[in-house]
Amino acid sequence: MSPWGMAVYIRPWVQFFKNPWRSSWTVLCIASALLILTWTHTIPTWPIRYAPGSSLVVDPSSCSDLYRPGRPRKVVSSIKEFGGVGDGITSNTEAFRKAVEQLSKHGADGGAQLNVPAGQWLTGSFNLTSHFTLFLEEGACILGSQDPQDWPLIEPLPSYGRGRERLGPRHISLIHGNGLTDVVITGNNGSIDGQGRMWWELWWNRTLNYTRGHLVEIMNSNNILISNLTFVNSPFWTIHPVYCSNVVIKNMAIRAPLNSPNTDGIDPDSSTNVCIEDCYIESGDDLVAIKSGWDQYGIRTARPSLNITIQRISGTTPTCSGIGIGSEMSGGVSNILIRDLHVYNSSSALRVKSDRGRGGYITNVTVTNITMQHVKIPIRFSRGANDHPDQKFDPKALPKVSNIYISNVVGEGVKRAPVLEGIDGTVYEGICIQNVSFRGVKMKEKWQCELVKGEVYDAFPNPCDQLVSRNTSFSWCRNRQFLSR
Repeated sequence: MSPWGMAVYIRPWVQFFKNPWRSSWTVLCIASALLILTWTHTIPTWPIRYAPGSSLVVDPSSCSDLYRPGRPRKVVSSIKEFGGVGDGITSNTEAFRKAVEQLSKHGADGGAQLNVPAGQWLTGSFNLTSHFTLFLEEGACILGSQDPQDWPLIEPLPSYGRGRERLGPRHISLIHGNGLTDVVITGNNGSIDGQGRMWWELWWNRTLNYTRGHLVEIMNSNNILISNLTFVNSPFWTIHPVYCSNVVIKNMAIRAPLNSPNTDGIDPDSSTNVCIEDCYIESGDDLVAIKSGWDQYGIRTARPSLNITIQRISGTTPTCSGIGIGSEMSGGVSNILIRDLHVYNSSSALRVKSDRGRGGYITNVTVTNITMQHVKIPIRFSRGANDHPDQKFDPKALPKVSNIYISNVVGEGVKRAPVLEGIDGTVYEGICIQNVSFRGVKMKEKWQCELVKGEVYDAFPNPCDQLVSRNTSFSWCRNRQFLSR
């Protein structure tokens, strides 16, 4: 296990050694120890269905070989060679743009690497190029400009039909890429600070004219690696790969104030073959949210999110979820593996979100080895809040949710039992839940379920009547191998 993965479970052990006789910490530490043993001894190999011509994951403890390194970078340059000044005051927008333009000429020879040395490098938005590495050395910090004019407007995504927050175009991300291959954003624990408070205040004051930009957005690209950095204070969603394939995001620390609006950590969107592992995230929204388009625009674009692994993630979000699926899922979501997740002081650990008008589907989702503490609702299937891009959505377009497998979940200080609510007119079916325990919930409190069908075994507190337990060896749920595909 990597140091990043081990860090996921340090916090409960610290509390345990401070006072080993507090039962809640004892239970949680025992659970985390069992999960660590699971990581190191019992995780079987499971085949991911890749695009034609690609190989299967070889190392069962990591999915990071989805990124395939190309030829070594032929040229390595410093931002200083292009006029960059790391004093935190001088604008480096033109220096970054010039550097990428010049280094893009080496793509046919293996590409180039741009080093950012220690210092504070203020910049507006700039685009990346193919066969390119952006490397932040120790002590390097890229700062997002406080001038909205440095974040130009671009067209809305086809699968959203408009900016996510406002009609019309949207602000570009600080670091952007479109139509690229073989791109790496990494370093020696350098950082990128979006300085998002200006944007949050525009949102809070209702003076935002266009949708805020992400910290990093990569579009229509393949073979992407983002690793070994700290991202902070994104104006909007932090990392947003959209219409991409073979994306690896690993060994990242992502932070934003817990009251900052919509600062999701990592949002894979209409993307295929995605690996997210060994990350710590704290934000004002979902730690990780899987998306695939918004209502009729997502249905028409028809770009699903497929073959996504999320593992060894830890973090907190007081108003949202550790892992969210949706609510923008109109292009479809399938073949998802979520495992070894630790969530604390959060609204929910796992949430499946959809709405009338979304259409699309969520299917073949496996969730296993989850610990949580002080979470309001541990598992939640929720109906939407009438959130649509415009009035042209089809209210008869209902989502199809099926084959959700959840196992080995332990919660301490949980306030409520799971809430599993489908949407009127459709039924969420094939729900399979095994070996889950939520301490802190009143023993008499049952799960709240509507319009769901499935089976549940070994659950505390008692599950709802819609989820049955069959005393037979022929149960499709009880006999499922949870880490196989």
